[in-house]
This record gives sequence, C-alpha cells and structure tokens, in this order.
Amino acid sequence: MNLKKLGNAVAKTAQAVTLTDAQMAAYVKESVDWMDKNNPVLPEDNPYTVRLRKLTEGITDADGIPLNFKVYHVIDINAFACPDGSVRVFSSLMDIMDDDELMGIIGHEIGHVLKHHSKKAFRTALLTDALKDGVSSTGGVAAALSDSQLGDLGASLVNSKFSQSQEKEADDCGYDFLVKNGRNPWGMVMAFEKLSQLEQKSGAKMSYIQKMFSSHPETKDRIKRMSQRATKDGYQRPEVKAAE
Repeated sequence: MNLKKLGNAVAKTAQAVTLTDAQMAAYVKESVDWMDKNNPVLPEDNPYTVRLRKLTEGITDADGIPLNFKVYHVIDINAFACPDGSVRVFSSLMDIMDDDELMGIIGHEIGHVLKHHSKKAFRTALLTDALKDGVSSTGGVAAALSDSQLGDLGASLVNSKFSQSQEKEADDCGYDFLVKNGRNPWGMVMAFEKLSQLEQKSGAKMSYIQKMFSSHPETKDRIKRMSQRATKDGYQRPEVKAAE
C-alpha cells in the first residue's frame, strides 16, 4: 500500500470538506460558466429567451440569492437551478409546457436552491473520486479544475437527484413561488402530471423525470398533496385547452 498516496488523498478530502462558502461559490461559477460555454445558449432576441424573460420579469432574487435565467437549445426535457441562482431551462421543456406549468417547474428548481439542496449536492459532487484530486486549496485559493472535471461537475448540477423529503420541500417552495408571482399554483401540479403522462405514453426514460420522480407511488402522493393544497387555498384548476 502506498501510504504517502493514501495520506495525500485523505488530506485532499479533508480540505474539500472544509471548503469555505467563497471557494464553493468559485467552483459553482466556474462550473456554470463552463456549461454556458459548452451548451447552445439562445440569444436575447430568440423567441424562447423572449418568453422566459417575460415570464421571469421582476424576479431577481430568491431570499437574497441573485437569479439569472438562460435557455439551452437542446432536445432534452430538463431544467435546473444552481446554488448561485443560475437557472437554466431547456427549450424542449418549454415546448411542452404552458406558462403556469413552466413557472411551476422553475419555482420547484429554485426551491432546491432556497433550501440549500443544490449546494449540498454540489459539495457531494466535489468529494467524489473523480473530482477530489482537483479539489484542494493552497493559501485559501481554490484549485483550478480541468475541462473533464468541470464537465463532471456540470453533469452533477444538471442531474442532481434529491431525497423524497427534499423534493417535497421544493414542491412547497415552487407552490409559494407561483403564488408570490401571481401565477396559478395548479400549474405545478399540471406540469408534474404532464411529465408523468409523457413518460407512461412514450416509455421514455428522460433524465428530468427520473431525477424528479424517483418513485412512482411517491409521485402520485406529491401530485395529490399539491392538488389538495391548491383546492384548499381556493384556486380553480384551469381547463385543458382542446387541441386545434
């Protein structure tokens, strides 16, 4: 056994565990910048971006965390929010959601930021075997990461899976987010129903559905709970528009 190598690995892990908030923020920013550089970000005059800007107008922060929104023009159905408040919405998700439904998904993702779920998941990613060699600090300065490590971190942000209790917390935050911004909270319920139906209809194993709904019985319970809350609060469920 190489005791020196083992000792170095333990030291690096210890350093990662004690990362400061400033170091964490630096890693998050580096990862988000890498993702924005390596994904097709739609320009401001694109209809997808125009729609997102209109929907999120005036929504600048989440409990003091500054928010920024961008659209990735990709075929995957997904959305995610990072610990620094960077929210990324995929164009294919926007294609299948109406405005209230889309805002429900965005609110849910922001809920993970508000409850620090995203931060905890990101810290865990920094401690994985694939990344810990690049996670160390010298003189209080976080070490630079390679493109490969940044890619792994980016994937961890996009595909973070949360516990059932964390998902419920994010559901409640998403509900409150919709109400606060003048939206019908039934939008989140209908978005969840739409994603669940889409999976059942196509048999698709879409990453976003797998990420958000790790347990089918739990999915039904979450939808039921949000429906009961909206009904109790006196919100009318919108009628589904007939296809033209």
